[in-house]
Amino acid sequence: MTAVSTDILQEIQVGGLLAIAAIAGIAVGLTLLVQRYGPRLAEQVPGRYRLSVLALVPLLRLLIIAAALVLIIPQLIEPTFENLVAVLGAVGLALGFALKDYVSSLIAGIVVIYEGAYRPGDWVEVEGEYGEVRAVGMRAMEMVTPDDTVIVVPHQALWTGLIHNANDGTQNLQCVADFYLDPEHDGRPVRRLLRDIALTSPYLQIERPIDVVAAERPWGTHYRLKAYPVDPRDQFRFTTDLTVRGKAALREADVSPARARGFAE
Repeated sequence: MTAVSTDILQEIQVGGLLAIAAIAGIAVGLTLLVQRYGPRLAEQVPGRYRLSVLALVPLLRLLIIAAALVLIIPQLIEPTFENLVAVLGAVGLALGFALKDYVSSLIAGIVVIYEGAYRPGDWVEVEGEYGEVRAVGMRAMEMVTPDDTVIVVPHQALWTGLIHNANDGTQNLQCVADFYLDPEHDGRPVRRLLRDIALTSPYLQIERPIDVVAAERPWGTHYRLKAYPVDPRDQFRFTTDLTVRGKAALREADVSPARARGFAE
């Protein structure tokens, strides 16, 4: 292995080093351009294409890095089978001990990009934290919570826990408004009233279904009004609109809210 490594080092010339530096510089420049202008471009296109453009950002970055490595490796070693086995074996062994968790996150990052477990623009919940995916890097993804807090989540979480994706790369994100009512009422007009509340919301995505689900509890009746906003980013405005107008409509219809009676739901 020492003889092979020596032969490899002897092949590296000044011209090769300059070529490596040029390739690396171009790759870094292209990556920065993609990271900077990709999200800006996504904001300029029609809403239905926004998530697709955002999803291209990490994919383009991965392709740039892969292309740079393909061009740099022949500058470092003579592309023979023996040399490749020797160099890749040594590098893999060193990385395996020193950067086990980091490499695990990198591999998980490739899996995330390939499988589309989450993409920029998705609303996900990881380990109890919920927010919009802002960026997907090679090692980790960044998500922004509704309270405008940025959370960095290593892709390694893909191996160890559950990841809940609310819209899965689409514009369809179901919102639920909860209503807790006194059990002494007629449920049929209440269902119609809540459905009408959803139909008259300015945030409603009319093509998606509206559903009203009811369940009896020891303290009363629990209604869940389910519908979809036009844009996933409007989910909290949409849920608030449904809740506030639904509560007012129920009050006008003389339907009393549930009263606490010492029971847990």
